Formats: sequence, C-alpha cells, structure tokens
Amino acid sequence: MAGRADTLIVGAGCIGVCSAYFLAEKGAQVVVVDQGQIGGACSYGNAGIVAPSHIVPLAAPGALTRGIKWMFDPESPLYIKARSNWALFSWLWRFGVACRRAPMLKTMAVLRSWTRSSAALYEELGATYGLNFSLKHKGSLALYRSAANLDAAIEELQLLEEHGIPSKVLNYAGLREIEPNVHRHVAGGIYFPEDLHLNPFQFVCQLASHARDKGAQFLTSTEVLGFEVSQGTVTKVRTTRGDFAADHVVLAAGSWSSRLAEDLGLTLPIQPAKGYSITVKSVERDESIPLLLSERKVAVTPMGGVLRFAGTLELTGLDFSINQRRVRAIQRAVGEYLDGIDKCELVEIWRGLRPLTPDGLPIVGRSRLWKNLIIATGHGMQGLALGPITGKIVAQLVLNETPCIDLAGLTQERQWLASQLLPA
Repeated sequence: MAGRADTLIVGAGCIGVCSAYFLAEKGAQVVVVDQGQIGGACSYGNAGIVAPSHIVPLAAPGALTRGIKWMFDPESPLYIKARSNWALFSWLWRFGVACRRAPMLKTMAVLRSWTRSSAALYEELGATYGLNFSLKHKGSLALYRSAANLDAAIEELQLLEEHGIPSKVLNYAGLREIEPNVHRHVAGGIYFPEDLHLNPFQFVCQLASHARDKGAQFLTSTEVLGFEVSQGTVTKVRTTRGDFAADHVVLAAGSWSSRLAEDLGLTLPIQPAKGYSITVKSVERDESIPLLLSERKVAVTPMGGVLRFAGTLELTGLDFSINQRRVRAIQRAVGEYLDGIDKCELVEIWRGLRPLTPDGLPIVGRSRLWKNLIIATGHGMQGLALGPITGKIVAQLVLNETPCIDLAGLTQERQWLASQLLPA
C-alpha cells in the first residue's frame, strides 16, 4: 500500500486545495491526489472574478429558447454538440425543469449566501497570510451595446436588489469615467461594487503551499484507477502510485467526478462545460476593473501585468480540442466593446472543462451509500467564487462539525440527489 491518511482528497483544483487547507488547519493528516498539477485545470485559466452580484444561474426562464437558437450558431455563447448520449439527454431534461422562476430564485438565494461567504474568506486569507494573488475589491462593470438589452437588465436589477445586491446604472459618460477605453457604440452599463477579482492560479498554488506547511501532502500526476469498498465504506483508493487507505475520502475532481463516481455506484448529473480564455500582456491596466461584455458573455479581467478575456460554454463531453472559431469570436467581442485592448501581445490561449449541474448549484455533502465519502463537485462556472466556503464546509463535514452554512438549499427539491447524498 502506498500510504494512509486521515483524509484523502481526489482533485487539486480550487475546491480540493481549499478543503485540504481547512482540514490541515485543524490538524488533520491530508493527502491530495490529482492526475495533473496543482490548480492545473479550471483554476489555471478562468476569469478570476468572485461576483456575489452575478448569481442568476444558466438555468433561468428563457434559457431553453436562447439555447436552441444558439445551438445553430458556432460562435454563440453556448454550444451543445448534438450526439446520442443518454447522460446528456437526462441532463438537458433536468436543465429544462430548472428553467423556471421558482427554482431560479432558490438557486440565487443559495449562491448569494455562498459567494458572499467565500468573498469574506478570500479577504481573510489574504489579510492573514499576506498572500500575493492580486486580490482587489474594485467591483465589476457590465457593458451593454444594445439600449434594449440595457433596459432589460435594469428591469432585472429589482430581483437582485431583493437579494441585497447593490448596483449603479451608468450612461456612456459615466462608463468613460471608470473605463476610458469603452467603445462609443456601447449604450451604457451597470456597476456592481461588491465584486472581487484575483489571479486564480496564484491563489490556489499559494494556499496549497500553506496547506503543505500545515502537513498536507500533494501527489500530482497521480491518476485514480478505482476504489475498493467494504460494509458501506470506501476502504482503498487505487491510484497509479499505489493504493491509499483513508478514514475519509473527498471527491473533488471537477468534470471527472461523475466518471469516478460511477465506480462507486453513484450517478452525478454533471456535464463538462468547456470554456476558453485568452491572456495578453497589459501592465497599464493593472488598476482597471473587471468587465462583462454582456451580449457576448465575455469577461475581461486584469491580473497583475496581464489581461484575461474569458467566455463561451460548450457541452461537448470530455473534449479538450480548441475551436479556433470560438477563440476568434472572443477576440472580436473585445474589439466591439473596447478600443485598442484586443491588440495586446498574446500570452496564452487556454481551455478548460467546468463541472456543470442542471440547476447551477454544486453537489456538496456526505454520500448516502458510502459513509466515509464526501462529495464536493459540480460548481460549474462558480468554482473559484465558491471554493473557500466549500473547502471550509468539507472540513466541517469530515470533522463531524455543524457546517457554517445550512446545506438544505443544496438538497431540498433536488430529487435526483436523494439517492446520492444524506439529507442536510
């Protein structure tokens, strides 16, 4: 046997690393395994925005109509590859059920609570350790080229206000005071003062280093091959570096979680949602704020010497290919809203797979089938925003403490989870 730990965590992304940190802080012996590198998947190239304001899920009224329309446009914000796949069909059916006002409002309430808690933890971790992950609390700015789309967004602000989310509507002149490079064809925008932004890869790597200082062990390039079970317990995790025994196992493997869960007789309705980002050099924009190019669903984030354009969502399975047409669509989108920014020197083109659930809420809790298994996955595009609070809750579940946030919102009325997780 390769080793033993109090807790073995599968996945060294933001969720896995945050879980390892909060467990190690409590004195637990933690081993983290990942088939890649620390923060090497979605934590590496995402938009880096922690947005308590952007809590309206993908599954919202009208999303199905837009999705069907976008399916026929290879450059649209959402693309679903048509294929005969029962898991995809089942996911889309559940997605359709979630595209109603009542489920959307419940999802928004949960995401609001969780993102606000994570934002506080980011501030706390940065202040405690002086971590250098370019954390800035400048808010974010949503830009609209269409006056009609801006008017529709203003109408939706009442819904956000009901969830305690502050905002400010700006005309073109107001936008220019915050973002001098805004294109003259932009109709206006909305400023959200609560939002944070950071360099996600720096954060994950630095927090992993602090977890190591507290005794956590990270084994990269270590692939999970399967599990051994006995009497309702996961007794061993088989990996390419040997077998590991642990008192507790945490499944935080992102888009690979559902495939690994199948070996344990679990069905997790997760679809890999491919996203892209383009990183360019732009030292002069270090003090600018994140932008959301609303009609194009593209985020523009400054990250300490570089600028990142991130967007698009593809449901194409575990497919890592780069669709150059979609990359070019992101580049053109930037030029439609901002003058000169799209001409910066290229650093890197990236793509990653986000684990997306039908209703936009993560799957976090203790397995009903295996008493020492905790599942923490399905965060979709909110992995960074929900990472710290998820990690803290995972640690509390492992240590049999009462979670600092009630998990009922993640389990109630999600019938497809009834056979997977214990009730909150």
